[in-house]
Amino acid sequence: MTAAFTFPGQGSQAVGMGKALADAFPVARAVFDEVDAALGEKLTGIIWDGPAETLQLTENAQPALMAVSIATLRVLETEAGFSVGRDAAYVAGHSLGEYSALAPP
Repeated sequence: MTAAFTFPGQGSQAVGMGKALADAFPVARAVFDEVDAALGEKLTGIIWDGPAETLQLTENAQPALMAVSIATLRVLETEAGFSVGRDAAYVAGHSLGEYSALAPP
């Protein structure tokens, strides 16, 4: 089986994205906690609770989308033993998604 990943770009954001993932998997929650700490603010509040107009701002949408993408990858790594570096034949990203595609595993 050949795996390929395509990561979303700005415009794909939606209030509440990643919340179920963070609630179900501690490794995903850790990614969101790390993002909040690195930014010095609670971006997760905007991601999960909105308002949508605030999430749509570039300074919020871009780190939010990357956080959700990385959290998803971490869950795949820990729960399924999947490694993008080892198991994916291709990675791509639309616009901002290129950063998620290039993020180290």
